[in-house]
Amino acid sequence: MTGQQVSQLRRRQPEGDVQLPAEMPALLRRLYHLRGITAASELERGASALLPWQALNGIESAAALLHQAILSGQRIVVVGDFDADGATSTALSLLALRAMGTENVTFLVPNRFEDGYGLSPEVVEQAKTLGAELILTVDNGISSHAGVALANQYGIPVVITDHHLPGDTLPEAAAIVNPNLTGCSFPSRALAGVGVAFYLMLALRARLRDHNGFADRPQPNLAELLDLVALGTVADVVPLDANNRILVWQGLQRIRAGKCRPGIRALLEVANRPSSRLVASDLGFALGPRLNAAGRLDDMSVGVSLLLTDDIQQARMLASELDALNQTRKEIEQGMQAEALSLCDFLVQQHQQLPHGLAFYHPQWHQGVVGIVASRLKERFHRPVFAFAPAGDGTLKGSGRSVPGLHLRDVLERLDTLNPGVVLKFGGHAMAAGLSLQEDQFETFRQQFALIAGEWLDAAQLQGIIWSDGELTGSELTLQTAEILREAGPWGQAFPEPVFDGKFRLLQQRLVGERHLKLMLEPVGGGPLLDGIAFNIDTRLWPDNSVQQAEIAYKLDINEFRGQRNVQLLIEHLWPVT
Repeated sequence: MTGQQVSQLRRRQPEGDVQLPAEMPALLRRLYHLRGITAASELERGASALLPWQALNGIESAAALLHQAILSGQRIVVVGDFDADGATSTALSLLALRAMGTENVTFLVPNRFEDGYGLSPEVVEQAKTLGAELILTVDNGISSHAGVALANQYGIPVVITDHHLPGDTLPEAAAIVNPNLTGCSFPSRALAGVGVAFYLMLALRARLRDHNGFADRPQPNLAELLDLVALGTVADVVPLDANNRILVWQGLQRIRAGKCRPGIRALLEVANRPSSRLVASDLGFALGPRLNAAGRLDDMSVGVSLLLTDDIQQARMLASELDALNQTRKEIEQGMQAEALSLCDFLVQQHQQLPHGLAFYHPQWHQGVVGIVASRLKERFHRPVFAFAPAGDGTLKGSGRSVPGLHLRDVLERLDTLNPGVVLKFGGHAMAAGLSLQEDQFETFRQQFALIAGEWLDAAQLQGIIWSDGELTGSELTLQTAEILREAGPWGQAFPEPVFDGKFRLLQQRLVGERHLKLMLEPVGGGPLLDGIAFNIDTRLWPDNSVQQAEIAYKLDINEFRGQRNVQLLIEHLWPVT
């Protein structure tokens, strides 16, 4: 593809003084040091090391409101969001509230296409119709000023739990729990929405315990909900800091032990992932997209129902429905991406190079998929990207993804200041944002976004960087090393899975499944013969049997097939060595 940026390989550099145990394998000491880990306490994965819920500002007020609602039998309506974090937050809150003494609780997930995001006035009207006497938002609400104001008019108190960045002013809710509030003393600002909801349920359980709330019922074991916390946390791509790593690890262990929700078990089945060897990336790349497909193309209530059900047969039926939706999403996405790449070719023909910021619109695009398309194009061209689709009322809905060094919400704020009236509304954070605008304003937005991105980014920030943890010796390219790496996580956002680099002889090259390159490799410096696979390669470049050596960036993986387990290199990038 003309205009595509060539990725560069760089090696991570150690951060801080390391004080890790001498008995730890040298490779792990190196990997943890490269991720800024300096003490063994930062690697604790036991639940007892979780940060205390008391450190979250507003959580006691929120727990008190929920406690009073339970005591008085008030109708609680949980308002979620239409992504995997929102679905897991919603399901967790309902399951926990029921376990703590109320059946008078239901949920409501805004429809992406009809209601928009968050606790809008339209959603408040729906909650009122459901008989809401208290609204609990999960994974949303921090920007829902109008919705909260309407709920207040109706005399319905609102408890907000959210993790998104607040604006200059806060909604006038009865209580707000958000680790990203100014002045919040909680040490981790990286909690996902489901993490915040989990902490609120811990606080509510403690309050009930202190007020003799479990005299006639067993105290619930909220650890049973950590599978939902793990799924929502990984799927929302929040940083896996020390606290989130504990939450995810504990959830993974429950899933591996077969103690997960039937809905998660059913998702594992349709994704063909064995629960006993599950890793965090499976949650992000296999389960998360299937759950997200409901909110992107249909109604996330299907996803919430899947996570709530105790009936494995119903769970399998709903998981199959989500699997089919996800397949449809893939097909829509591939078509949209092909059209966007054609537009990129046209831009390059006009300008010889791509602008620093890209914006795309097509009248046939699907608004539920624009975020994924923006993400794919950002990865391909190493530029911030917005993708837009028609909203059906003369306006466009857009979703953006950024590169390090460009705060996307700040860009939108700057663009709005310089060009009043172009953007109808916007929100988001550094790496992702959403907005709406009139269709006839798209070209103005495209030009202004490219202009601001050009001012705020330099050429070096547009280079695709593949970060490596260095080389593995021939003796380290083993099943044992791959096992150690698999269990050393959980790996994820801001705590990346190890990537290594080295020079290899390419003994065989062939395509499998149309776009995947299968290789047989031999380390140039000596070592075992290895299988390697590179997914979704550019078939105009590979296979290339004239290339006999390549520098390869890869992850060390385990391929399990018909009971056999072998080392496999998951190839991130190949650079021919001539």
